[in-house]
Amino acid sequence: MRNESCLNYFIQYRHLNVCNPAHFSRRSQKVFCEAVPQASEPCALVDIMMVASFIGFMTQTGDPTGSGKGGQSIYGEPYPDEIRSTFKFNNRGLVAFANSGSDSNRSQFFITYAATPHLNSKYTIFGRVIDGAENGTLDAIERVPSGTQKEGFRPKHDILLKEITIHSNPIASKIVRDNYV
Repeated sequence: MRNESCLNYFIQYRHLNVCNPAHFSRRSQKVFCEAVPQASEPCALVDIMMVASFIGFMTQTGDPTGSGKGGQSIYGEPYPDEIRSTFKFNNRGLVAFANSGSDSNRSQFFITYAATPHLNSKYTIFGRVIDGAENGTLDAIERVPSGTQKEGFRPKHDILLKEITIHSNPIASKIVRDNYV
């Protein structure tokens, strides 16, 4: 079911700061519900590990098993891509669903560390980080050393997606709709 005020929602989530386990860093993400309604349908992910990180490229999460191979769609079966030609991987902090080919979206998603134009038209972009992409949480995650290809590029230290809370955006009426991204 499509929420008419969907552009007025943000996702807030916290990542464990690996330097100080008692400290949480908050990051907000704008969700593009109107343009990609299935991909931006709210779901609950709590205590999910970052399963891969590639310096200068992206970090991946959304697998409740923590293996990098798990995760199900909230619709039960994988759902179709919602690729929009106006959405480009042209910035740091873009959020898109990971997939294993066309129309295979489940629960895993990634956040870009840089512009990645080679991903254009291949993955459903459903949001962008609006707080913490620069000089914040995303930088801290990117600095965590990762394993080798054989180790699945898993971060050497656990990075935990602790909590997601969907809430109304108090400044939504002031947001300019400029191709969303």
